[in-house]
Amino acid sequence: MTSWAGRTATEIAAAVREKRITPREVVAEHLARVERLDARVGAFRVVRSEAALAEADALAARPDLAGLPLAGVPVAVKDNLPVRGESCRQGSAATPDTAAEEDHVTVARLRAAGAVVVGLTNVPELCVFGTSDSVFGIARNPWDTSRTAGGSSGGSAAAVAAGMVPLALGNDGMGSLRIPAANCGLVGLKPGHGTVPAGIGHGDWFGMSENGPLATTVADARLMLAVLADTEAVRPSGNLVRRVAVSLRSPLAGVTVGRVYAAAAREAAGLLAGAGHEVRPSDPPYPLWLGTTSLAHWTAGTAVDAADLDPRRLTRRTRAHAAVGRRLVAGVRTGERREQLRARLAPFFEEHDVLLTPALARRGPAAVAWHERGWLRNLLANTNYSPLTPPWNLTGWPAMAVPFGTLPGGAPCAVQLVGRPGSELELLELAGQLEELRPWRRTAPLD
Repeated sequence: MTSWAGRTATEIAAAVREKRITPREVVAEHLARVERLDARVGAFRVVRSEAALAEADALAARPDLAGLPLAGVPVAVKDNLPVRGESCRQGSAATPDTAAEEDHVTVARLRAAGAVVVGLTNVPELCVFGTSDSVFGIARNPWDTSRTAGGSSGGSAAAVAAGMVPLALGNDGMGSLRIPAANCGLVGLKPGHGTVPAGIGHGDWFGMSENGPLATTVADARLMLAVLADTEAVRPSGNLVRRVAVSLRSPLAGVTVGRVYAAAAREAAGLLAGAGHEVRPSDPPYPLWLGTTSLAHWTAGTAVDAADLDPRRLTRRTRAHAAVGRRLVAGVRTGERREQLRARLAPFFEEHDVLLTPALARRGPAAVAWHERGWLRNLLANTNYSPLTPPWNLTGWPAMAVPFGTLPGGAPCAVQLVGRPGSELELLELAGQLEELRPWRRTAPLD
C-alpha cells in the first residue's frame, strides 16, 4: 500500500485528480501522522480532525475536482490568519477565543484550489519573535527537537518538515517565513509587496508582512505561490544567465555570521557559477542605521497589534516590546527610513539580478519557554541568530530561504536568495537549480 503522508503536494494533487486515492484517504493518513508525532514536535495549536475529514468528503464531490491544482492536499495555517469556524489566538492568552466567521483571503484561495486545512499552527505571542513558543506550546525543529523550529511561522514549518502536511501557510514580517524554513530544511518564500494579499494583524506591520508558502520542494512552493497570488504556476524559460552577488556580511553592525552558514553560501555560489551564472562577491551598501530602523519597525508593529489587548494577559517580553514601540509608531508610519533604504539598495540590484547570502548567522536557539524570559534576552537571542532577513521586509522585495548543506549533527543549513521587485519566479528558478545540483532530504527522520 502506498503511503501518501510525506509525499509532495504535486504528487498528492495529481493522484487525487486521477482518482488513484480519495481526499479522505489522504487527509486521514496525514491526521494519523499528526497524532503520532506532534506530541514530540508541537507544531499544532488546533488539529481539525473531524472538520478536515468532512471537508475532504465534500471536496470529493466537487464537479471541478479534476482541475484543482491542490486537489486533496492537506495544509496547515499559521495561527494569525482567520480560518472559518476556528479561533485565531496568535499565540496569546490576551486574544479572544471566538470562532472566525470567514476565511482569510489566502485560506479561501487554498480551499478553492482543493486544499484541506487540517490545523492551525503554533506561533510566538502576536508573532513577534523568532522562537515559536507561547502559552499554547513550543514548536520544535523536527530535525533536532532540542532546538526551536524558529519563528514566527515555526509551527507551520515544523508541520511540513515532520511530514504532517506537504504545505503550510505562513507569513513574514522580519523573517518569519525564512527563519523557520532555514531551521527546518524547507523552501520558504516571502513574496514582494503586493504579490499575495496580506491582511495580517492591524496593518501588516506597516506593509512589511507578507503571506507565503512553506514547502519541501521548489515545485511545491511555486505551485502554492501561484494559488496564493491567483496566477498560473509559470516556470521561466531555462538557461538564463543571472548576475549573482554573494555576500557573507551581516547587515547588522556587531553581529557576525558563523562559519557553517558562511561556508554554505560560498558552496552554493560555486554551484551556481558552475551552472553558468555570473557570480561574484559583493556586499550591499547596508546603512549603519539599519539596526535601529529594524528595531523601530519591529517594536512599533507589535505596539499597534497589542493596542486593543489587555496588557495584563500578555507575556512580559511582549509587553516590553510593545512599550518600546509605542514611542516609535508615529515616526515609523512616515515610511521615510524604508524609502531611504530602497533608494540606497536599488543601484545594487541594477548591477546584480540576485543576492545570495547565508539564511541565518547560526543555528536556532534551544526549544524552551522563551516567552517566560525577559525582553532583552529574547532580543539578543533573535538578533544574533537571524540578522540577515529584516532588510528585505523593510524594502518590500522578495526573498527566500533554500535548504543547502547540513549543520554538525545533521540538521539542515540554508542560504537566502533576494531579488528586485517582481522577481519571485527568478528566485524560484535559481532555487530549483540548487535543488537539482544539491538535493536535500525533504522531511526529518522522526519514524
